[in-house]
Amino acid sequence: MQQTAIFGPVFATILLTFVVWVYMYVKRIRFLTGNQVDPKDMAVPGALARISPPEVSNPSDNLKNLFEIPVVFYALALYLFVTNQVDGVYVSAAWIFVVFRVLHSAVHCTINIVMLRFYLYAISTVAVWFMAGRAALHYVGW
Repeated sequence: MQQTAIFGPVFATILLTFVVWVYMYVKRIRFLTGNQVDPKDMAVPGALARISPPEVSNPSDNLKNLFEIPVVFYALALYLFVTNQVDGVYVSAAWIFVVFRVLHSAVHCTINIVMLRFYLYAISTVAVWFMAGRAALHYVGW
Protein backbone atom coordinates (compact mmCIF):
# COMPACT_ATOMS: atom_id res chain seq x y z
CA MET A 1 0.00 0.00 0.00
CA GLN A 2 1.21 3.50 -0.78
CA GLN A 3 2.01 5.41 2.37
CA THR A 4 0.30 8.51 0.98
CA ALA A 5 -3.07 6.69 1.07
CA ILE A 6 -3.53 7.97 4.64
CA PHE A 7 -3.72 11.53 3.32
CA GLY A 8 -7.07 10.97 1.55
CA PRO A 9 -8.89 10.82 4.89
CA VAL A 10 -6.73 13.64 6.24
CA PHE A 11 -7.68 15.98 3.41
CA ALA A 12 -11.31 14.88 3.63
CA THR A 13 -11.31 15.88 7.32
CA ILE A 14 -9.69 19.20 6.45
CA LEU A 15 -12.37 19.74 3.78
CA LEU A 16 -15.07 18.94 6.34
CA THR A 17 -13.59 21.54 8.69
CA PHE A 18 -13.63 24.11 5.89
CA VAL A 19 -17.23 23.33 4.95
CA VAL A 20 -18.40 23.63 8.58
CA TRP A 21 -16.44 26.88 8.93
CA VAL A 22 -18.14 28.39 5.84
CA TYR A 23 -21.56 27.12 6.98
CA MET A 24 -21.02 28.62 10.43
CA TYR A 25 -20.22 32.05 8.99
CA VAL A 26 -23.15 31.96 6.58
CA LYS A 27 -25.49 31.21 9.51
CA ARG A 28 -23.87 33.87 11.73
CA ILE A 29 -23.85 36.62 9.13
CA ARG A 30 -27.49 35.96 8.18
CA PHE A 31 -28.46 36.03 11.84
CA LEU A 32 -26.54 39.21 12.61
CA THR A 33 -27.69 41.11 9.54
CA GLY A 34 -31.26 39.77 9.73
CA ASN A 35 -31.57 40.93 13.34
CA GLN A 36 -29.60 44.14 12.77
CA VAL A 37 -27.16 43.31 15.54
CA ASP A 38 -24.59 46.05 16.08
CA PRO A 39 -21.08 44.58 15.69
CA LYS A 40 -19.96 46.63 18.72
CA ASP A 41 -22.35 44.57 20.83
CA MET A 42 -20.38 41.46 19.89
CA ALA A 43 -17.13 42.73 21.44
CA VAL A 44 -17.98 41.21 24.82
CA PRO A 45 -16.78 37.59 25.07
CA GLY A 46 -19.69 35.18 24.75
CA ALA A 47 -22.13 37.85 23.54
CA LEU A 48 -22.96 36.05 20.30
CA ALA A 49 -23.43 32.74 22.08
CA ARG A 50 -25.90 34.33 24.50
CA ILE A 51 -28.16 35.71 21.78
CA SER A 52 -27.78 33.00 19.13
CA PRO A 53 -30.49 30.40 18.54
CA PRO A 54 -29.31 26.78 18.19
CA GLU A 55 -29.27 26.89 14.39
CA VAL A 56 -26.59 29.60 14.68
CA SER A 57 -24.65 28.28 17.67
CA ASN A 58 -24.58 24.58 16.71
CA PRO A 59 -22.29 25.03 13.67
CA SER A 60 -19.91 27.01 15.88
CA ASP A 61 -19.94 24.26 18.49
CA ASN A 62 -19.32 21.69 15.76
CA LEU A 63 -16.35 23.64 14.43
CA LYS A 64 -14.86 23.55 17.94
CA ASN A 65 -15.40 19.76 17.97
CA LEU A 66 -13.37 19.53 14.77
CA PHE A 67 -10.33 20.75 16.71
CA GLU A 68 -10.54 18.07 19.38
CA ILE A 69 -10.34 14.36 18.37
CA PRO A 70 -9.43 15.23 14.74
CA VAL A 71 -6.18 16.73 16.04
CA VAL A 72 -5.27 13.28 17.41
CA PHE A 73 -6.21 11.82 14.01
CA TYR A 74 -3.93 14.27 12.17
CA ALA A 75 -1.02 13.46 14.47
CA LEU A 76 -1.58 9.73 14.04
CA ALA A 77 -1.75 10.01 10.27
CA LEU A 78 1.55 11.89 10.18
CA TYR A 79 3.14 9.40 12.58
CA LEU A 80 1.99 6.45 10.47
CA PHE A 81 3.27 8.08 7.30
CA VAL A 82 6.66 9.04 8.73
CA THR A 83 7.20 5.60 10.26
CA ASN A 84 6.09 3.84 7.06
CA GLN A 85 3.28 1.93 8.82
CA VAL A 86 0.31 2.90 6.65
CA ASP A 87 -1.63 -0.20 5.65
CA GLY A 88 -5.16 -1.12 4.62
CA VAL A 89 -6.35 -1.47 8.21
CA TYR A 90 -5.24 2.06 9.12
CA VAL A 91 -6.65 3.55 5.94
CA SER A 92 -9.98 1.78 6.45
CA ALA A 93 -10.17 2.99 10.06
CA ALA A 94 -9.30 6.50 8.89
CA TRP A 95 -12.13 6.47 6.34
CA ILE A 96 -14.53 5.17 8.99
CA PHE A 97 -13.47 8.11 11.15
CA VAL A 98 -14.11 10.55 8.29
CA VAL A 99 -17.49 9.15 7.28
CA PHE A 100 -18.81 9.23 10.83
CA ARG A 101 -17.37 12.71 11.46
CA VAL A 102 -19.15 13.96 8.34
CA LEU A 103 -22.40 12.41 9.55
CA HIS A 104 -21.83 13.83 13.06
CA SER A 105 -21.27 17.31 11.64
CA ALA A 106 -24.33 17.07 9.39
CA VAL A 107 -26.53 16.11 12.34
CA HIS A 108 -24.96 18.65 14.71
CA CYS A 109 -25.32 21.53 12.25
CA THR A 110 -28.89 20.73 11.22
CA ILE A 111 -31.38 18.50 13.08
CA ASN A 112 -29.17 18.06 16.18
CA ILE A 113 -30.67 14.86 17.51
CA VAL A 114 -28.35 14.50 20.50
CA MET A 115 -28.33 10.71 20.88
CA LEU A 116 -27.82 10.17 17.15
CA ARG A 117 -25.04 12.73 17.22
CA PHE A 118 -23.49 10.95 20.22
CA TYR A 119 -23.46 7.55 18.49
CA LEU A 120 -21.93 9.01 15.34
CA TYR A 121 -19.29 10.77 17.42
CA ALA A 122 -18.59 7.60 19.44
CA ILE A 123 -18.08 5.45 16.33
CA SER A 124 -15.74 7.99 14.76
CA THR A 125 -13.78 8.35 17.98
CA VAL A 126 -13.46 4.59 18.48
CA ALA A 127 -11.90 4.42 15.01
CA VAL A 128 -9.24 6.93 16.07
CA TRP A 129 -8.59 5.20 19.41
CA PHE A 130 -8.27 1.91 17.52
CA MET A 131 -5.65 3.50 15.27
CA ALA A 132 -3.85 5.00 18.27
CA GLY A 133 -3.89 1.76 20.22
CA ARG A 134 -2.65 -0.28 17.28
CA ALA A 135 0.14 2.21 16.59
CA ALA A 136 1.14 2.29 20.28
CA LEU A 137 1.27 -1.51 20.44
CA HIS A 138 3.48 -1.56 17.37
CA TYR A 139 5.69 1.12 18.89
CA VAL A 140 6.27 -0.92 22.06
CA GLY A 141 6.97 -4.03 20.01
CA TRP A 142 3.75 -6.02 20.37
